[in-house]
Amino acid sequence: MNLHDFYYDLPKELIAQDPLTDRASSRLLVMDRKSGEFSHDIFRNITHYLKKGDCLVLNDTKVIPARLFGTRSDTNALIEILLLTRKSDTDWECLVKPGKKARTGCRLSFGEGELFGTIIDVLEDGNRIIRFEFDGIFEEILDRLGQMPLPPYITHTLKDKDRYQTVYADHTGSAAAPTAGLHFTKELLQEIEEKGVKIAKVTLHVGLGTFRPVKEENILDHHMHSEYYTVTKETAQLINQTRSEGGRIICVGTTSTRTLESVAADDGTMKAASGWTDIFIYPGYRFKVTDGLITNFHLPESTLVMLVSAFSTRENILRAYQAAIDEKYRFFSFGDAMFLI
Repeated sequence: MNLHDFYYDLPKELIAQDPLTDRASSRLLVMDRKSGEFSHDIFRNITHYLKKGDCLVLNDTKVIPARLFGTRSDTNALIEILLLTRKSDTDWECLVKPGKKARTGCRLSFGEGELFGTIIDVLEDGNRIIRFEFDGIFEEILDRLGQMPLPPYITHTLKDKDRYQTVYADHTGSAAAPTAGLHFTKELLQEIEEKGVKIAKVTLHVGLGTFRPVKEENILDHHMHSEYYTVTKETAQLINQTRSEGGRIICVGTTSTRTLESVAADDGTMKAASGWTDIFIYPGYRFKVTDGLITNFHLPESTLVMLVSAFSTRENILRAYQAAIDEKYRFFSFGDAMFLI
């Protein structure tokens, strides 16, 4: 499979720059993943497509304000870092811009000296390990100094940090939001539960690896970065119970899907687990536990387009995407959604 097989042409004006005031008012393209037939709806009507006995799986990770702006102590030059993965109480793997001169031993200052960092290692992929020095609680300092790590295609300033957070975000650790979940309100989730749909939660801390462009022409040569996940005993039991009773497992987002598919046995049985996953799902993959997928519209030639193509077919997905473009859907993180069932 070639990278260009997953390309589509998207007009720039369809890239959503701001979240809608009402989360649940996004548009929803509903597609039968096998036949490819689809229809158009509004997200708050997602309840019409869920059945009593289904299980909705949410990723309850919480995005940290991971973008920090500071200066180099030696030259006073401006520098930007993005926290990716916590390695210890003080050490983080980070993206650094500009990175060319940010060598081992380089000292950084943030917030007029409220936070200091020293680059202690430069990794093969160019990421840096930074050791931070601070007084107090790191998370509180980060909340004061940090900004939400919006994707580069969003150029507008986010006025409300909570709008890049799901309403059920709980476990801090992501460098990006699991955006399919941004469409849910607490009221909509309550309505879903009242219909008899179970709600299970997993945690996968989203790293930039999921969104990094695929550079290899042969997609099989692409290697995913690892992301940390947790599946509790309660969640595993709830999913196993749903399947044994004939209910469907509906994943909210590609992150929930990748978590379940990483943990499930070949027969779809789930167990409690935590660890790192670099699972790469592309056409030809046999899904073990996922029966339905709620997801946003993803970047051309991205691993996420490849995942949704695996869940249906490449032809079905590209045809649905073209229909969404024709209908002026909003794309990417703050955009509209599709439901593959």
